[in-house]
Amino acid sequence: MRFIGVWRAGGLSLHLLAGALLTALFHRPRGSDGKRRVKQHLVMWWHRRLCRVLGLDLQIQGTPAMGGVLLVANHVSWLDIPVLGSLCRTDFLSKAEVRQWPLVGWMAAAAGTTFIRRGGHQASVIRGQLASRLTGGGRVTLFPEGTTTEGAGVGPFYPRLFAAALDANAQVQPVAIRYFSGETIDPVAPFVGDESFGRHLLRVLGHRIDRVEVVYCPPLQPPHGDRRQLAEAARNAIVGALPPAARGRQGEPEGVPHLARQGA
Repeated sequence: MRFIGVWRAGGLSLHLLAGALLTALFHRPRGSDGKRRVKQHLVMWWHRRLCRVLGLDLQIQGTPAMGGVLLVANHVSWLDIPVLGSLCRTDFLSKAEVRQWPLVGWMAAAAGTTFIRRGGHQASVIRGQLASRLTGGGRVTLFPEGTTTEGAGVGPFYPRLFAAALDANAQVQPVAIRYFSGETIDPVAPFVGDESFGRHLLRVLGHRIDRVEVVYCPPLQPPHGDRRQLAEAARNAIVGALPPAARGRQGEPEGVPHLARQGA
């Protein structure tokens, strides 16, 4: 591993330790509104600092919508989580396996992540939980492709969990994200195929990603059509916000997303 990788690995270790200590200090199942706001700001700080440790240069267009809003983004990597988490207060939807990971799963749960189990017939329950958070004025981020891509295209969106926005009569804000090396798509950032998380993390630590472009598209305002129409409108907005190379597959599969490998 190159020197930059060793340096970043040391910084990452210290940052994980800081996150564990903050989680232990501020995680309370039932805290006051003031304490919850402090925790939300700390989570944002932790994500922002992680982006710095990893050397990510974020370039942002647009602004996250205020109030109850469902943020839906294309999914390239586990890096999407700290990138988007550093820009606004938001909860995420993640696969259930992440909850079992040492340290990371505990911290994710404390930060407000909702977990879903593949094949667990949880769509209705999760839909209600997301709708409740949206009705309460919170933001929730999910990745409707249900898997990660190499960043050159946008996959079809699974529409089922868009129903939470319909139930809550909430805004839906499409978010486009892309990683660059020079003027081309970065080859290391995508977390795809059979590569393990640990191996990918080591490659990211020793690699320079020139920039991460994030575009907050104009929110889709209620009343919406049905969930398929809403998913299609969100996907079209993301494709339109990305450079011409982002030409995804056609079709809108039904069902709960097969959540991305590192949780979304």
